[in-house]
Amino acid sequence: QVQLVESGGGLVQAGGSLRLSCAASGRTFSMAWFRQAPGKEREFVAAVSSSGRSAYEDSVKGRCTISRDNAKNTVYLQMNSLKPDDTAVYYCAARKSPSPNYFNPSNPSVYDYWGPGTQVTVNT
Repeated sequence: QVQLVESGGGLVQAGGSLRLSCAASGRTFSMAWFRQAPGKEREFVAAVSSSGRSAYEDSVKGRCTISRDNAKNTVYLQMNSLKPDDTAVYYCAARKSPSPNYFNPSNPSVYDYWGPGTQVTVNT
């Protein structure tokens, strides 16, 4: 069983930046970030394959960059120009096997491992 641990969350002013990290205790394949705001469903933010291909939710395109260091089993989410609407608990997710041909990275059910989450709060 692979453990995921997120870090880097916190309180930031609107327009500011944060860099989230997620360290996996073992090898993983596709990795992703999701977020959940109070009273809302968990939503996809970004994903990156083991080869480095990335995908983003429309509202974060141009503001967020997902990357990974396979040697460290770590995925990052650089978030810039943060808005109050970005306030949420951010969760890291990972697959334990290679992605199939028809793979939807925004579907939370395709991930096998989840971290406990890290809070991001953006003040006006």
